[in-house]
Order: sequence, then structure tokens, then C-alpha cells
Amino acid sequence: MPQKYFITGGAGFIGSHLCDALIQRGDAVTILDDLSTGRWENIAHLEGKDGFRVLVASAEDAELVGQEVPKHDFVFHLASAVGVQLVVDQPVEAVRRTVRSADILVNQCSRFRKPILLTSTSEVYGKSEKIPFCEDDDVVLGPSSKRRWAYASAKLLDEFLLLAHYHQTRLPVYIVRLFNTVGPRQSGNFGMVLPRFIEAAKRHAPIRVFGDGEQRRCFCAVSDTVRGLLQLAQTPSAAGQVINLGSNEEVSMKELAERIIKLAGSRSRIEMVPYDIAYGAGFDDMPRRIPSLERAKALLGWAPTVKLDDIIRQLLVD
Repeated sequence: MPQKYFITGGAGFIGSHLCDALIQRGDAVTILDDLSTGRWENIAHLEGKDGFRVLVASAEDAELVGQEVPKHDFVFHLASAVGVQLVVDQPVEAVRRTVRSADILVNQCSRFRKPILLTSTSEVYGKSEKIPFCEDDDVVLGPSSKRRWAYASAKLLDEFLLLAHYHQTRLPVYIVRLFNTVGPRQSGNFGMVLPRFIEAAKRHAPIRVFGDGEQRRCFCAVSDTVRGLLQLAQTPSAAGQVINLGSNEEVSMKELAERIIKLAGSRSRIEMVPYDIAYGAGFDDMPRRIPSLERAKALLGWAPTVKLDDIIRQLLVD
């Protein structure tokens, strides 16, 4: 039977694709988004669709959240700060909004016994050198004097909070650590590397690679991520657990820029930019960030299907 979903951050990059999938299968969706980082154009095509509602407001609006949660069967909490650049530039907002909105949402879900899924981040693994990152591994965060770790710390607190509700009252909570989800509608305005590189390549402009370019990441197609989120929401045995969703196809940032230039037939050149210039003095980063996907496979039967080159090709024509 059709279900009713409440999605915070639904006008964002991932949230809008999640809305597409739910509406397409006949479910009803209510979005809560203040459009601070989400964009109306991400969801404009859904306006007027049966079962689709948009509330332009903050996930920190406790009264509104309290009115909406009991009307729905499941809550996806995606609203959050977006991108390293935003976290570095606006650390107060990044911490406050991340923690307050999660507290408000989970309290209302607890009050009305509604299951909630939190999208967390691979950032919480910090500077761990144990590769691949497993969900039960220790995390190694930098000092509080480094703004870089504000978002990771806030998201980790969100995880603790939801798991506390699970252990205390068995509230169905689901926690997903996302690893560099990419695809159509993602903006490079907040430091996201792939859309930033793609945009530069299309204009034949210099591609600015931060640091030494040897830092390695794994990029997961948004279609794979959304498929995992939907599967997780329908897997009660995953409640109370943390699950990685991402790709294990590793690439360095310099290699990523080279592949984009080649696939685009671009005349762009690579410009190396020291971290101190890009983000300010004392910026911390991790050399590798690779997820273990064993838990996602065991619990959900999930694995990524879209290769990085195919993602790049899609974005070049988007």
C-alpha cells in the first residue's frame, strides 16, 4: 500500500532524487526545506503531483515538525550543512543546525513512535588509517580547534542521540553513513569536488585541485544511494545499526581531474592549490576514505552498480 513519507532537506540534491523515487512508486511525500542549500529547481517538476507537498521552513521549527510527524509513516532526516566549504566558513551554523534539527526530529518521532532514518557522513571516521572503514571501527577526529571537524562531531552526536532512543525505547532508527554521493542536481557551490571539476572542464577553465591531489575518495551515484535508502527503510532488522553506503572504486583527486578532462575532450589544465589557500591555515584532511560495504550487502543485499566513468559521462551531458 502507498506510504506517507516526511523528508527534511527534500529539496536538496539527494533529497530531491529520493522524492522522485517515492512519488514514482505511488507514495505520498511531504518535504520540509528552508531552501538555504536546497534548491527549488530540484523539485519544481514534482509540483502538482498527487501526494506531493512542500513546506518551506526549517527543520528547527519544533512546532511545525510536531504537527507533521504524526501524519506520516516514516521520516527521512536529510536536512544538514552541506560541503566542506560551508562547514569551514560557517561552523556555528553547521553545528547548531545539525544537532538541533536531529534532536527535534527524533523527539517527535519518539513521541509518536515513527521510524526515522538519519543520513550521517563518512566524515565521522575522521583521520582513521584503518582501511576500509567499518561501521564499528574507532573514529579518529582532529582537535576542536580545527573547524574541519565540527560537522563530523555534530553528525556523530546525532548518531549517538538516535541510538540512545533506540536502546532506551526501541524506537526504530536507521543510520546511514554516506560516502561522496554524486550525480545530477549536485551543486559545486559548497566545495563539492565532482560538479566543480565538471563545470570547469565544460568551460575549458583551469581545474583547481586542492592539496597535493593524492588524496583518494570513492564516488557513489545518487541512484545507487537512493536505492539503498529505500531498501533500508523497508528492512526492520537494520534498525539500531549504522550502515555505510558508497562505492569502493577509489580515485585520487588529481586522477579524477585527468579523467574528466579526457572524457570531456576539454582543454582545461590542472591547477594545484595548497590547502592553506583553499580553506585557510591549519586545514586537516584525510588521505583515503574507503567504505566497507559488507554490512550493506549482508543486511540489504545492496551494492553500487554505477561506475565512476559513467557518472562523469552523465554529468558532462546533463
